[in-house]
Amino acid sequence: MSKEDFSQYGKDFQETLCHLILTDRPFADQMFEVLDINFLELKYLQVFVQLVKQYREKYSVHPTEKIMTSILRTEISNENDSVQQQIRHFFARISKSKIEDSDYIIETSLDFCRKQKLKEAMLKSVKLLKNSSFDEISQVINDALKLGSDSNFGHDYVKDFEQRFIFKARNPIATGWEEIDGITHQGLGQGELGVVIAPTGAGKSMALVHIAAQALKAGKNVVYYTLELSETVVGSRFDSCITNVPLGDLSSFKEEIYEKVQMIQGKLIVKEYPTKSASCQTLKNHIEKLLSRDFKPDMVLVDYGDLLRPISTLREKRHELETIYEQLRAIAQTYGCCVWTASQTNRSGLNAEVITMESISEAFNKCFVADFIFSISRTAEDKLANTGRIFVAKNRNGPDGLIYPIFMDTSNVTINVLASTGETIGEVKKEAKKRQEKKLVTLYKKSKESGGK
Repeated sequence: MSKEDFSQYGKDFQETLCHLILTDRPFADQMFEVLDINFLELKYLQVFVQLVKQYREKYSVHPTEKIMTSILRTEISNENDSVQQQIRHFFARISKSKIEDSDYIIETSLDFCRKQKLKEAMLKSVKLLKNSSFDEISQVINDALKLGSDSNFGHDYVKDFEQRFIFKARNPIATGWEEIDGITHQGLGQGELGVVIAPTGAGKSMALVHIAAQALKAGKNVVYYTLELSETVVGSRFDSCITNVPLGDLSSFKEEIYEKVQMIQGKLIVKEYPTKSASCQTLKNHIEKLLSRDFKPDMVLVDYGDLLRPISTLREKRHELETIYEQLRAIAQTYGCCVWTASQTNRSGLNAEVITMESISEAFNKCFVADFIFSISRTAEDKLANTGRIFVAKNRNGPDGLIYPIFMDTSNVTINVLASTGETIGEVKKEAKKRQEKKLVTLYKKSKESGGK
């Protein structure tokens, strides 16, 4: 016969259970409906959970770790010294640790407690059966079955009051561009989606490689999905970006590159899928496989989102693209990472001085779900001079509408964002119009002179 407490699951199980009761308010709601404190075999855990329960009952809100620190200073003085010390040591340990196997512990503990409550109800029903109290028996059994059921209806405005004042770290990953990191609070954070907009040949992939390389240097785990280029081509771009060796000279500096690559603290996985063969579900399946091998990505890059296959076929392409970008952001939220991708512009962006969101190909609505969007514009003259412009089209965490000049050398995947000159879109377009008019006048004069001869 099984024991009537959690001793069969061990000390670690019980400590993690108590940790979850403190940190997970919806789970605590479920557990306190079915939990008997005596199910915990260890005295210090019984006292700890009882303190959490008492605070909830008194103030109608769930205590935070900060509140528990204060409670443990004043509310356990009536316990013996050994128990007090055990409680404080336990709280110090869980304050510095992450919860693992939470799904198993939640499911197992609730199952155990609900079975105990149902057993109590059945024993009570046996006594009621003698008096033929069938309606009361039905009520007792039904009430027991309801206890401990899922009670997570969302954020309770009153009960979860304290949760709104807990600092939630974004854990951003910097882009390596001081100007951009300055306006984004050090890059994209967990659960956020960034989009690079550029016409074909302007350097979308180069920008994604640069961003990923900076994350690698910072010791982050990066997954780079390529739907256009081969894995080795992308890998060579990382070699060039990290070592500053020109792409054309990589084979000549193989040993030096290998030594520098070994010093990189982060880990990189480059995964190639043929164009339009992979969907967001394909990416999720791949990430799950990586997680099973203890590789948790901090950053995911998709080169590029427009080339993903929609999970379901819709009537219009713009709706399919909108759905794809929504699913990319869902990947960021599900796996607690940041996601970067790129989007192609329409024809208006091919030789534009500044590319705005109006130039996004097919689906303007995909801009709505992104947290940060910047465009890269490079005219024919810019490509010859290794110059260009970045325009910040959207920024949830800071100012947008800003223009930054850039230096871009595609021979070694070097992109430097320079300080803003303060120029506006209107000024840039006005200046571009003047240059175009001047160019046309010059061409007209040359044509007239040649015709006269």
